[in-house]
Amino acid sequence: MTAQTFSLRCTFALNVSILFAGCTVGPNYQEPELNTPGYWTGASHGGQLDKNALNQWWKIFDDRKLTDLVNRAVDSNLSLKIASSRLWEARAQRITAGSARFPTLNATSDALRTDFSENSRTPYSTGTVYSGGFDSAWELDLFGGIRRQVESADANFEASIAEYGDVRVTLLSEVALNYVELRAYQERLTVAERNRDAQAKMLELVEANVDAGEVSPLDREQARSNLESTRSQIPTLETALARARHRLAILLGKSPTSLDKELSERRPIPVAPGNIAIGIPAEVLRRLPNVQKAERELAAQTARVGVAVADLYPKLSLIGTVGLESLSTGDFLKSSSRVFNVGPTVQWKIFSAGRVRQNIVIQSAKQEQALIAYEGAILTALRDVEDALVAYGNEMVRRDSLLTAEDATKRTVEIAKDQYRAGETSFFTVLDAERSLLSKQDQLTQSNAQVSSNVIMLYKALGGGWH
Repeated sequence: MTAQTFSLRCTFALNVSILFAGCTVGPNYQEPELNTPGYWTGASHGGQLDKNALNQWWKIFDDRKLTDLVNRAVDSNLSLKIASSRLWEARAQRITAGSARFPTLNATSDALRTDFSENSRTPYSTGTVYSGGFDSAWELDLFGGIRRQVESADANFEASIAEYGDVRVTLLSEVALNYVELRAYQERLTVAERNRDAQAKMLELVEANVDAGEVSPLDREQARSNLESTRSQIPTLETALARARHRLAILLGKSPTSLDKELSERRPIPVAPGNIAIGIPAEVLRRLPNVQKAERELAAQTARVGVAVADLYPKLSLIGTVGLESLSTGDFLKSSSRVFNVGPTVQWKIFSAGRVRQNIVIQSAKQEQALIAYEGAILTALRDVEDALVAYGNEMVRRDSLLTAEDATKRTVEIAKDQYRAGETSFFTVLDAERSLLSKQDQLTQSNAQVSSNVIMLYKALGGGWH
């Protein structure tokens, strides 16, 4: 073994020992503890969270068309495609960050025509230098800057997964909400048209009574005014119905009118079962994609503080080159044309006018901001669930009252009509009862839709549908 070879091996062994003895600077990440209440105040009991049901919550409505629309939206929604693309981008960035831990190897080849100066030591005034070979470099991560970069990239990738889940949860809820709204407008149209037809028949009766001289022409004009008022509501409802169809089409990545024929048939508002198991707050928060995204972003930023701290310390790299170099092609492949060099290089930012230390301050401030954002995500998640629970419970109570009111108003209308025919009451009583019935039926339809919408918002708040 030559002295040169021995020296190279010793240098390599020394570098390896330094590598394994290196430390990782910067703070080590620890996930913050969840300080959550033990139960939901808006629910009588949490129940055991059924994760399988939660992941396919839309099926509880037992509506094939809704299930079909949800599946198609997952396949073709543009926002979800963007989130998927960001996921692949984060994955590539993670691989790129990890590659910094390994040596780089480059191949080079040159043929340079050179005109030497009269004062150069070469005996040639001009000549062509032929060279080729390989060069390699390997940064020895003594203080963990690269390791922190990999940690940050890993956390960013996991945050992108959670972001994709958050977009998916929002998409599924938006499809279901717009579908419920569409069915609600269809039912409200049916109610308005049914009342229109009934009022039209009543107008015919009143006109006959006027012609017979039994009632005043004022009754006829009041009946006509009531009928036209009901008719005036129909175009507004048809416009709202068309907009709901258009929104659904966009959510599916289609042109606005592409679902017009498919959704033209009127169907009832989908109804969910009354009992919903929601689990306990801590269990819910751990699976929410928006909370997971905020937590992973905090982890990524914590690692970036370590990257910034690593810039305070020297960077040691091992470089080497092996190749051939000659002034003639005939000698290029001879052993005498070999060139070789290897050795360590050190870079250290001794003076940077405070940029390195200020960057540490910047990254630390961003870490604090990420922690606050994480805490805010938890509070928002808790609020969303509580809001959905309160809205769902109160709307159920309101719907029960409207059902009772509708039944009573139907009987009122029939009694008023019978009394009017018998001449025992004025037509104003009939008009007032009919207007009240239309209002109660419209409110009941909207309440039925709101109950289903509140169920959807509850499942969205629980993070349903992304696993």
